[in-house]
Amino acid sequence: MKLLLTSGGVTNDSIRAALVGLLCKDIEDSSALCIPTAQWGHPLCGPVSARSFVSGMPPSGGMTSLPWRSVGLLELTAPPTVQRERWEEWVRGADVLLVDGGDATYLAHWMRESGLTELLPSLSETVWVGVSAGSMVLTPRIGDFFVEWPSAPDDTALGVVDFSIFPHLDVFPTNTMDAAERWAAAIGVPAYVMDDETAIRVVDGITDVISEGRWARLA
Repeated sequence: MKLLLTSGGVTNDSIRAALVGLLCKDIEDSSALCIPTAQWGHPLCGPVSARSFVSGMPPSGGMTSLPWRSVGLLELTAPPTVQRERWEEWVRGADVLLVDGGDATYLAHWMRESGLTELLPSLSETVWVGVSAGSMVLTPRIGDFFVEWPSAPDDTALGVVDFSIFPHLDVFPTNTMDAAERWAAAIGVPAYVMDDETAIRVVDGITDVISEGRWARLA
């Protein structure tokens, strides 16, 4: 897949231009599936925030409110009860997957349970746009600092990329550079800290950073 791993979504012109470049066509000509599943694993999320993301309402709906040709909903707790060919057709028909934040370990669990994880390697032209946990889920580990789902066995994620992400730098009182440095020292893999004006782009194994804000590579 082509990856655009953000902290806060498509928050500025640089990240939007990167998204259009990955799509290889205008947003207006592209179809999206939004995935809110990570929200159910985080104690600060719930029905209101999930609706905000899905509907494009502020403050959580910045990605779904972009002028897509179409926007659909894929809730990953549903595919285990639906015929595989049905939901796989929906995924393969989308130009972009918009994956919201919440708890990355919960999202990783349902990506495995749903079968989406095993489908990812075949989606070579699909763009994955993650927000926060929707980005962190593709990393090897998220660190205990970010585990909120009580049933998480550990902090392991999917390991699609070889680095970890500390999002929302300076957005929350706990998400400071000092905290990120302590987190990175224990994570054991290359690590990036980034604010909500920053994204990491990964295409064909090449990683680069798009930012109008503050970020650092810590390990």
